[in-house]
Order: sequence, then C-alpha cells, then structure tokens
Amino acid sequence: MNGILIIDKPKDYTSFDVIAVVRGCVRERKAGHTGTLDPMATGVLPVLLGNATKAQDLLPDTDKEYEADFRLGIATDTLDITGKVLQQVTPHATAEAIEALLPQFRGNILQVPPMYSAVFKNGVRLYELARQGIETQREARPVHVGSLTLTEFDEVSQCGRLSIACSKGTYIRVICDDLGKLLGCGCVMTALRRTRACGFTLKDAIPLEDIRRIAGEGGSFEPLIRPTDSVFTEFPAVTVSEKQAIRFQNGAPLALSRLKGPDTPLIGATYRVYAPGNIFLGLGTLSDEALTVRKRF
Repeated sequence: MNGILIIDKPKDYTSFDVIAVVRGCVRERKAGHTGTLDPMATGVLPVLLGNATKAQDLLPDTDKEYEADFRLGIATDTLDITGKVLQQVTPHATAEAIEALLPQFRGNILQVPPMYSAVFKNGVRLYELARQGIETQREARPVHVGSLTLTEFDEVSQCGRLSIACSKGTYIRVICDDLGKLLGCGCVMTALRRTRACGFTLKDAIPLEDIRRIAGEGGSFEPLIRPTDSVFTEFPAVTVSEKQAIRFQNGAPLALSRLKGPDTPLIGATYRVYAPGNIFLGLGTLSDEALTVRKRF
C-alpha cells in the first residue's frame, strides 16, 4: 500500500506508537511519519506508507500550525505541565500585557532548544542528558514564526491559548517559557494541538480509533490514502513523454530542450515529474541543460 494516511494523533501516544498501530492495521511494513509530536500533543500526523516513505527527507519546509494552551505562574524543567515544578507564583497578567509581548516572537527569531528535546549534543540527545540531571549549553537556532495570536485568556485562572504558524523546528514550549520569563511569572504549555502539517488540516485527519475500527471490521483503507505527490504540491510540475518517462525511471537525465514545459524554467528548482495520464514518477532537479532525477517513486 503506497501513499499517505493523515492521522489525528491522540494524547499520550508517541509518534512511533501511532506508526506501530497504523502498520498493524493496514498491514504495511514500511511506514514513517513526517514530523514528531510529543506524547502530550494531538493533531495532524501524516503517515507515509510503502514507497511514500521515500518522501520523508524531501518534504518542503511548509509552515505548521498549532493551538497551544498555556498557564502562567508555573515554570517546569520540561517547559510543559508534565515536568517537575521549578517555580510557582501567583501571577496577575492581563491579555493586553501578553499581546504587547507577542511581536517579539513573530518573524525570524532565535530559539534555544529545550533540554528535554531530541536535539543531538556531542552525539547524545539532549533529553538523555536531562534525565541524568545534566544541563548543557545549547546554541540558539533560527526559526520563523509566521503568525502568533492570543485567541483566549482568562485573567482569573491565568490560562490562555495561542494560535501559531511556524517553521519546522520551532518549539512551542519555548515560546511559552520565554513569554513567562518576560512577564516575570513563568509559563508552561498545558496542551498542544497541531492543526496543519504538510498542507493537510484536521479536516483531512482520521482519528486513530477509526483506523482500529476499520481494521477490525475488515474494511478498506484505500479511500483514505492520499497519493504520494500530495505532499509535494509546493513544487512546480512537468509532464514528460512516454519515452522520457522510461528514461527517467531508469535514472537517466532528460534533455531540457525536449521537455514540454515548464514555460519559465526555474533553474535549480525541484519539479514533480509526471508521465502521460498524470502518473507521478518522482522528483527532478532542473539544470541549464537537463532535468536530472532527484528521487523516483
């Protein structure tokens, strides 16, 4: 089975837990995900099946979107509500005070990865060091926050919700923690829901329990499987002739002069390559003279 299954990940499951369930239900050994979600997080998790797993390291860096719940007055070692409490105070923040700080987190910013993260430091993941009580210096990394909005805030409970669109590698927990530092009272993320990833939204996602139910009833998953090329819509497309399709499938470059389209070649760009009949062949890279194979599917 080849293609993409969009799962609405439940809470308390790791991304690998979801893969294990999907692999067993659809009976496809080759499966992978497009971006890790922590166990406490829920929401859109595209699962690649069969030859679609080849796309894992080629996905365009499109923004992901989240809804993050937070609580002021607490700081923890994990930067979320699941961690060990390091500080607890009684805050008196207002929605206006929070909104006044949000511009500092929009656009191109630098983030220091949290200790409880999968980032490598000298060959060891940071969370492995954190579990040993070791804190090490981390270098700030550039990320992009396209939008950041305070959508809810209750001044009595000091709890609220942020709506965020950001680049790959952005830590929402860090945004919450940094916001708490600026307010002088601490802040932890209490829930996280990914609402968009790889161009797919919650409307496209199927709850994991429905996957189990379909498998138990002996139903078909084919109507739920998205084509592999649906994660590459950010790339322009080119259709080749039947003979060129055979050359492409054999790994040979295609002469630019013999290609039908693109009208305005983008030298150095990645293209979706199709055979007649809209059959997806793979990805190619355009040079001055040829379209070379980047990945065949």
